Amino acid sequence: MKTIVICSGGLDSVTLAYKVAAERALTRLVSFDYGQRHKKELEYARRCALHLGVPHDVVDITAVGRLLTGSALTSGGPVPEGHYAEDSMRVTVVPNRNAIMLAVAFGVAAAEQADAVAAAVHGGDHFIYPDCRPAFVEAFEAMQRHALEGLASIALYAPFLQLSKADIVSEGARLGVPFAETWSCYQGGAHHCGRCGTCVERREAFHLAAQNDPTSYEDPDYWTEACQQYQATQGQ
Repeated sequence: MKTIVICSGGLDSVTLAYKVAAERALTRLVSFDYGQRHKKELEYARRCALHLGVPHDVVDITAVGRLLTGSALTSGGPVPEGHYAEDSMRVTVVPNRNAIMLAVAFGVAAAEQADAVAAAVHGGDHFIYPDCRPAFVEAFEAMQRHALEGLASIALYAPFLQLSKADIVSEGARLGVPFAETWSCYQGGAHHCGRCGTCVERREAFHLAAQNDPTSYEDPDYWTEACQQYQATQGQ
């Protein structure tokens, strides 16, 4: 199946790109510049496309992103530190982000007669991001069937939907994904900070998957403290 992958340059979407390239016909990577403070992730998406030998498009939706205020990823507020599952991480939600990106990607897929659009939403996102949950994926695919009725038949491929981040690391290791060539940190500094929610999630995932983490972190040990603090709150 000819498949377009929405690729941010993060661990999940790069692993998805390698999975599609191994199992389907990967035709294109599509990334989005929505004014995210960690815009450097787009460079890693470009590298992924180069490694896999496919076209890469960056769609500029910064004008839209400026209207999606209130998120720590776009509005300049502090990025929270700690475990990814903490309620404080909800400030990283960008309203309707996935729906906007998917709608554009489905249009691209229809234009080039692709069979599917692949997105790397996963089980670890469900509690924070409503547009990463199974109900959203099912409803969005149904909506697109109506939107493109008589024009195209495009599936929404989300193979990680019920998997954990550790599962994705295991799959990436199997596929030979160059994990060092992926970017997760919301801070967008010279190295992964090691303290924001997505850094903690990344570090924990490699540990749970029993895989070597090649990532350079400013604070490589903070994740253990964050995980212990989160587990303590769950035991209350």
